[in-house]
Amino acid sequence: MTDQSETTSGNFILEAVAEDLKLGRFSKVHTRFPPEPNGYLHIGHAKAIYVDFGTALAFGGKTNLRFDDTNPVKEDVEYVEAIKRDIHWLGYDWEDREFYASDYFEQLYQFALRLIQKGKAYVDDLSPDQIREYRGTLTEPGINSPYRDRTIEENLDLFQRMRSGDFPDGARVLRAKIDMSSGNMNLRDPVMYRILHASHHRTGDKWCIYPMYDFAHGQSDSIEGITHSLCDLAYEDHRPLYEWFLEELDIFRTRQMEFSRLNVTYTILSKRFLKQLVEKGFVRGWDDPRMPTLCGMRRRGFPPSAVRKFIEQIGVSKKENLVDISLLEFLVREELNRSAQRVMGVINPLKVVITNFPEGKVEEFEGLNHPEDPSRGTRKIPFAREIYIEQEDFMETPPPKYFRLAPGREVRLRYGYIIKCENYLKNPQTGQIQEIHCTYDADSAGAQPKDGRKVQGTIHWVAAPFALDAEIRVYDRLFTIPNPGKPEEGKTYLDYINPASMQVLSHCKLEPSLAGAAPETSYQFERKGYFCVDLDSTSDKPVFNQTITLRDTWAKINKA
Repeated sequence: MTDQSETTSGNFILEAVAEDLKLGRFSKVHTRFPPEPNGYLHIGHAKAIYVDFGTALAFGGKTNLRFDDTNPVKEDVEYVEAIKRDIHWLGYDWEDREFYASDYFEQLYQFALRLIQKGKAYVDDLSPDQIREYRGTLTEPGINSPYRDRTIEENLDLFQRMRSGDFPDGARVLRAKIDMSSGNMNLRDPVMYRILHASHHRTGDKWCIYPMYDFAHGQSDSIEGITHSLCDLAYEDHRPLYEWFLEELDIFRTRQMEFSRLNVTYTILSKRFLKQLVEKGFVRGWDDPRMPTLCGMRRRGFPPSAVRKFIEQIGVSKKENLVDISLLEFLVREELNRSAQRVMGVINPLKVVITNFPEGKVEEFEGLNHPEDPSRGTRKIPFAREIYIEQEDFMETPPPKYFRLAPGREVRLRYGYIIKCENYLKNPQTGQIQEIHCTYDADSAGAQPKDGRKVQGTIHWVAAPFALDAEIRVYDRLFTIPNPGKPEEGKTYLDYINPASMQVLSHCKLEPSLAGAAPETSYQFERKGYFCVDLDSTSDKPVFNQTITLRDTWAKINKA
């Protein structure tokens, strides 16, 4: 469970809830998170989860998890289970309050019958296209359906026959009878039920009519005694309809409040578009570490505490804005700096032979697991005649202020000796450096040279005989522009996919302490960044995802 202190920062929703309690409008706070089980949760849902659960936590209240499973064609139990995992990962718990809109299908049906009996709902034979045509426009009123004045008896009969399966899909709908000239389009006789002969993941084939979201949403809140229904701004215009249903049915009145949804740079937060990315093969799946899904962020190694802090820092308001993804990356980096164990891993290895170190000899150095936290202890790091360093840590002709290895130059190995480049070998075909020959100062382990010379550079390394062969997946932004949701004319968001968003490096070398590292465990590879053990990792071939670099290089590169 998340720390309550994280959720008590002030915002207009907390102020309104406090006022409701003060005035006696409600005696408690009971919220709900109502996801549709037709996809995976993303960072935008994290804001809704934070608001729903956080508001209740701030007042010692409760939060229900209620799946809005009213469209069996798009829903699947796979999504139900994934949603539950993601909420728990984020740090929240609904305890025993797991509900489904389908739990209330019979009660919702009875509510619909009540509205028919009051003359407030009718069965309509118009096609979907005709209903849209009759609804009118923002500047022109709608036109009454020719079936609007059916008798209560005829409507009851037809609606019951709809339930019995007497009609094919799309033949009839049940509509609320409100006002076809209303300035709010949602009040122009909205559809309450449609015929859909489809098997439901929970109710099977028991039902062939399903309530629309606008009918199921408010009544489900009322049935559960939800005091505060917290929604994004897209539902603000729907609120008068929800209140109309509650008033006509004379049932518990939930208070709905809306807040702005989360929009993040270099990201798409539409489940429909995210599904296209998966189905068209632009990513490896819903949990691809490049995806803004919570399972993708988890697989990449984002700490849930950093995600919560991100939502907390951007705040809760009614103003729509585009939040810079670099804020989330900064918070991820900050959290991992505190929590991740330090190790050494060579991403692009270059072999070094220490010619004056005895063949077959092995030494051990002691490395700190976390330099800022001595309680994390130390580990043994083996050292041998042959080691690997990063290719970028050697240059044949170095520029000024290059303090790494070069011909005739010295560098210190992290936790180890000072070594000096004596010569090097090149691949005769490519001209690429393939091996460096060095000597070592046997008296320099953990000490300054006795002759007083200064060595400025320190590099990381891995002993070749003990190195773990690993695959490392390096990630970049999935899109090349800040707002792919608003493409140029004639283009779609797919035109801005970054073809270099993932690079797979198959010949990386890691220190042996990482053998058997558990999936989803995060480490700092010293000087390189933060990495997380991937789910594909095996004992024979560890696989790591790059979570984030040590420094924000994106802004620097793109301002150049």
